[in-house]
Amino acid sequence: MSILINKQTRIIVQGFTGKIGTFHADDMMNYGSNVVGGITPGKGGQTHLGKPVFNTVKESVEQEGAEASIIFVPPAFAADSIMEAADAGIKYCVSITDGIPTQDMMKVKQYLRKFPKDERMVLTGPNCAGTISPEQAMLGIMPGHIYKRGVVGVVGRSGTLGYEAADQMTELGIGISTSVGIGGDPINGSSHRDIFEKFEQDDETELVLMIGEIGGPQEVDAGIYAAKNMNKPVVAYIAGLTAPKGRRMGHAGAIISSAGESAAEKVEMLQDLGVTISPTPSAMGATVAKVLAGMK
Repeated sequence: MSILINKQTRIIVQGFTGKIGTFHADDMMNYGSNVVGGITPGKGGQTHLGKPVFNTVKESVEQEGAEASIIFVPPAFAADSIMEAADAGIKYCVSITDGIPTQDMMKVKQYLRKFPKDERMVLTGPNCAGTISPEQAMLGIMPGHIYKRGVVGVVGRSGTLGYEAADQMTELGIGISTSVGIGGDPINGSSHRDIFEKFEQDDETELVLMIGEIGGPQEVDAGIYAAKNMNKPVVAYIAGLTAPKGRRMGHAGAIISSAGESAAEKVEMLQDLGVTISPTPSAMGATVAKVLAGMK
């Protein structure tokens, strides 16, 4: 089935008529995503890339039945755009924008908690590459052509490592049900564990690949959840084995600040929880292939 998005998902683009929004909206439509319009305040009533432009997300939900949204709005206004989407009844939102102030994201998290859990919008990002259900829909900025449809669910903080994993698996004839980028910022909309829950419920997904990194407890939390609640095997790669303590590496959230946050400690904990570890980024595809072969 895939998770979060499929061929039918009605998508809008927030920041539609800007340079970056235009480029990626065009790319998503060429991929086959069902983009039904976009949002640029003050330009409502116009058309752009052959699709209607709306002043507000609410208008796009009422007139086009929009269900999912992608954010290409500058950092200072991105949090308001995310909350506007939630308020309008959007079910799934991807925030590509990076550099959103941490305090703004705290407000967003607080705001989303006001909604009952079954009505709450799912948010991934900020500072992520988006989500793709190969050969169905792309809600992001990834190179869609390297993804093949299949049975592996992928979740990761790093967009580039996600592309690398997809490329390796495609070379080995292994496909992906859905690949989800949760973003590299300290406060993000969804955790690895949140996405694990969705993959466990998805009929199409048979194995989950988690691409993690140093900093924070998210990967180990997901491993604990998997050990207790998942019947599907988990493979993980943790980036940052050589990272020094207290030094920020790559993502804003990738900093070792306490015990259990280094890559080596995470690897050890995950192995104890029954997760199969890919020792290097270049071995992600081969490690997945080995686990899949053992399931047959």
